[in-house]
Order: sequence, then structure tokens, then C-alpha cells
Amino acid sequence: MIDQNNHKTYSTPGVVQHYAQLKQLQPAETTILKWLKPRLSQMKMLDMGVGGGRTTQHFAPLVGEYIGIDYSPQMIAACQKRFSAYSQTIQLEVCDARDLSRFPENYFDFILFSFNGIDYISHGDRLQVFEQIRRVGKSGGYFYFSSHNLQAMAPEFNWQKHLSFNPIKTYVNLVMWGFLRLCNPGITWDHLKSSGYAILRDESHNFRLQTYYIRPQEQVQQITPNFRDIKIYSWKTGLELTSESDLYSNDDMWLYYLGVIQ
Repeated sequence: MIDQNNHKTYSTPGVVQHYAQLKQLQPAETTILKWLKPRLSQMKMLDMGVGGGRTTQHFAPLVGEYIGIDYSPQMIAACQKRFSAYSQTIQLEVCDARDLSRFPENYFDFILFSFNGIDYISHGDRLQVFEQIRRVGKSGGYFYFSSHNLQAMAPEFNWQKHLSFNPIKTYVNLVMWGFLRLCNPGITWDHLKSSGYAILRDESHNFRLQTYYIRPQEQVQQITPNFRDIKIYSWKTGLELTSESDLYSNDDMWLYYLGVIQ
């Protein structure tokens, strides 16, 4: 099961320690922080998949109310330890994004699900998360999340892409391609070229994670029932992708999506 395997990985000491040490925002996260900063003091924020608190240190001091959640008790314990001095002003708790019933409807002004946290559950559960977010988010509020980009990943399954004039580089590239194919039996480049989304084992944490990859056009269609005025941002530059040509040529391994809650 995708969730059981990923949950186990995110609960191991080494992985928890890795995320507990992260500090920097990604460029696309900096973009949303700057854009919302004048209004954050009046906002109630839900920070989903908070991990070791990488985003907590940046957003919690600025918002009117901050709640950070993660489905890994070990991650929340590490986050609570990291921000123990602020335990009276921020909430950090174990909670599964698929069940936000503990929170009232129409409550949060801003919901963040960063660093592709939504990519480690099944397809059906993913759709359920979007519905849960719409329920607890205020109409007209904002949802910002990142997801792996299938149009960037699919070519990695084409062995010809890994050829180089440098024989050593070619050898290393083909070895990694071999690992990728070995960890994804039955999945081919031809299959991925025609797929809107796929669940793949990638290099993350030594191929232990099953990761959801989706094409940006498919992602927009997927969230349209619950969110409007959708914008897409490059995670590497933090810039909005405003044209179809920019979107189709983008090779970021993940993208950020901003939607207004219906």
C-alpha cells in the first residue's frame, strides 16, 4: 500500500532528522509569503505536512493563528521540540490530511501543503484531501501546494536521454536509469507519455517512497471542482507560468499551485 510504505519511511529516525534540520523556503514559497505578507496578520493558517517545521519558522510569527499538522507523530514530536519556546502561540498536532473533521467549516484563510506532501497518498485519497481543504477553508481564502511534475519525470524513463559524449557520465546515468526501471517494473516511457498522472518510485530517500507525479494540465482539471482562479508557479524561480508555451516546456521536477477556495 502506498500510504503504509510512505508513512513508515517518514517515521524513521534518519528521515525525521533530515526534515528537522531544513530551514530555507523554496523560491515559490517565498513568492507566496511576500504576496500575502500584508494580510497574514489577519489570517488563520493551516500548515499541512509540516514535517520538522521548515515552513513554521517563516509563517508562524506573521499569521494571526497558526496550526501545523503532520500524519507522522515522529515529525510532530521533532517540530514541537524545535519550537518548544513558542508552544503557547502555535499549535502543532498529529492529523491526517484526509480527515480534517477536528476543524470547523469555513475556518482557515490560508492553507499550505508544501514540499509535495500531497504526493504520498493514493489517487483517491488525494481527491479526498482537496475536498477536506475546501470544507475547512474560507470561501475566497487561498490554498497553495506543490506536486511533482510528470512532464519533467517521464523523459527520465527514456534511456537515450541519458547518453553523453562523456563515457563516465553515460555509465553513471545509465546505472541510475537501471535503478529507476528496476524500481518501477512495467512502467515505460511510452506509457508515461500518454498518462495524466502516475505513481512512481523515484530517487527520494533511496527509492523508498512511492510518489505521485501529475501533468500540470491534469492537476488544474483535478482541483477545478474545489478551487478557482488557479495559478501555477515554478518552484525553482518562484515565477508564475503565465503562457501555455512556458507551461508545456517547463521541466521543474515539481510545481506550485495557487487556488482560491470555492
